[in-house]
Amino acid sequence: MSLEVKELTKIYGTQKAVDNISFSAQKGEIVGFLGPNGAGKSTTMKIATGFLMPTNGSVEVCGISVQKDSLSARKKLGYLAEHNPLYLDMYVPEYLKFSAELHNIKGQAFKNKLQNIINLCGLEASKGKQIGQLSKGYRQRVGLAQALIHDPEVLILDEPTTGLDPNQISEMRAVIKQISAQKTIVFSTHIMQEVQALCHRVVIINKGKIVANASLQDLRAETSNKILLVTFAGEASLQKIAELEGVKNVENPSDYQSFTYKIWLEQENNGQIDVRAALFKLAVAEGWTLLEQKEIENSLESIFKKLTEA
Repeated sequence: MSLEVKELTKIYGTQKAVDNISFSAQKGEIVGFLGPNGAGKSTTMKIATGFLMPTNGSVEVCGISVQKDSLSARKKLGYLAEHNPLYLDMYVPEYLKFSAELHNIKGQAFKNKLQNIINLCGLEASKGKQIGQLSKGYRQRVGLAQALIHDPEVLILDEPTTGLDPNQISEMRAVIKQISAQKTIVFSTHIMQEVQALCHRVVIINKGKIVANASLQDLRAETSNKILLVTFAGEASLQKIAELEGVKNVENPSDYQSFTYKIWLEQENNGQIDVRAALFKLAVAEGWTLLEQKEIENSLESIFKKLTEA
């Protein structure tokens, strides 16, 4: 495995920020590392990149222990921190040269890499500017460029699209996709569209513990609720719908039009009871005009909320 986190624990005083977590990621894989604020994401990433020591457990990068041989492990790592630390008075090529020299990349070797990184991260128009003159989006690009300048095998990105506008997010997504085939990428985000667009797998952490580690498809299957979205021409009775066999719960969500109802079906039903047919019969009996019935899939947002609200 390119990245392996083993039984990792981090305690600050009486607070257990990370509680005995384990997960791994391999080459060519983009793993979304998700969780609410304070769940332990950034702490885990800081340990994985050698900025913090764990209380217990270990992290290996390409088989090298971050705790036992930090310098060798960091040669394999690229890291973009949540709060992107940059020298604002430096020009973009100057900062990248400085970053490359930290990895002992100098002279012609640096010149060979510089233009490729500039092109990859879309920084051509910014080469003649000081970093302090750049927008938030372009500063993020510079941060990504420094994380890539030494061609690491593992890339860890902590909230890489924070503060970016939709166009900048799309551009950052395109860069991550482009480099993913030859690298292992772990990134945290609160933007679920990014996860759906980029990730092969997600690891969800809550209160320091991993509550999910699966592909998006498997995660939906494991946490799925069968849901019907039903629209009437006028008001219907929630109570009468709730009394139908096979119905677990029903509500009239505020984010839908007035006479649209969201119906959760009993999991143990296994298709033995066709609630749609029963609902149609109820509508006829009550004189309701039924406009539409459709099954919907749990969104990633609802899955995330379900797993982290406890």
